[in-house]
Amino acid sequence: MALTLVSTSRFGDHLTPPGHPESPDRAAILDGVAQRARDRGVAVIEPREATDAELERVHTPAHVRSIEATRGRATMLDADTFTSPDTADLAKLAAGAGLVAVDVILSAQQSMAAGEVASAFALVRPPGHHAESARAMGFCFYSNVAVAAAHARAHGLARVAIVDIDVHHGNGTQEIFYPDPGVLFVSTHQYPFYPGTGAAREIGAGPGEGFTANLAMEGGSTDGDYQRVIDGAILPMLQQFDPELILVSAGFDAHEDDPLGQMRMTTAGYAWTAGRLVAAARHAGCPLALVTEGGYALGALSASLDAVCGVLEGGAPLEGEMRPPTGRGDRALAALRMAQGARWAGL
Repeated sequence: MALTLVSTSRFGDHLTPPGHPESPDRAAILDGVAQRARDRGVAVIEPREATDAELERVHTPAHVRSIEATRGRATMLDADTFTSPDTADLAKLAAGAGLVAVDVILSAQQSMAAGEVASAFALVRPPGHHAESARAMGFCFYSNVAVAAAHARAHGLARVAIVDIDVHHGNGTQEIFYPDPGVLFVSTHQYPFYPGTGAAREIGAGPGEGFTANLAMEGGSTDGDYQRVIDGAILPMLQQFDPELILVSAGFDAHEDDPLGQMRMTTAGYAWTAGRLVAAARHAGCPLALVTEGGYALGALSASLDAVCGVLEGGAPLEGEMRPPTGRGDRALAALRMAQGARWAGL
């Protein structure tokens, strides 16, 4: 299985106030993961900045100008979201990393044997999935994964799936694609929780109705609960949607050690999840790209990223004790089924 990492040490130059959870220390973790992968022979390539035109496929021109206006300055956009002098450039670089990942895997998939999957992992900060079309929020400036999805659509793909596994709901990704039947957005997240969106009843609008699916999970959900919703809803939906590309908003803040969430995922659970997403891509015969989002316990972030990279390189999921189900996953599944009705067979 072919894996390419997209990474640069420049992401450490996005500075946040002391004590902020989205700190430059996270960039050091990403750099370490990239170096260990490079030592194993994995290709690690540099990202490029997204252009204004590429960003404006999903963001308003006024929003792009507002982020550009922070260049060279430290500003506070909201109570959580801060810029430093280099942030405007680095936000474009984070979005551009997803573009590079998509280009690499779409090209590589053409020469892959049947049953093989071209994969890429963009190790980026700042994260992106809270950024709406006209608003920065929640540590995010541009919606990195949405920019990547729109890039793939611009290259002729008709069906792109986005799976968001961050502990927080990807409100920005949802808002951008809410009426769009060409993008299936599926999210697992703690609910109710920041940013307040992501109820099961939020299913899309107009022609996009049914193509947003929220697995709103209670705090305390475990690996076993995630297994229930992934095998019970996400994989069947992906199989029916038959994507030409799967993108993953890869947040690691549902880890039991994370200070911001109240979930009980383990490193082994993240490796298992990666294996299931690889299986979904293999079934669809399509490439797979992951883009980092949250994850604020540095040791857990490092271990989970290494474990997921190992799976994407073709290794087996970690041998480790995963937390058993609690029933929270079953309740999230039941709410999704009620909200979606008969849109997806077999849920």
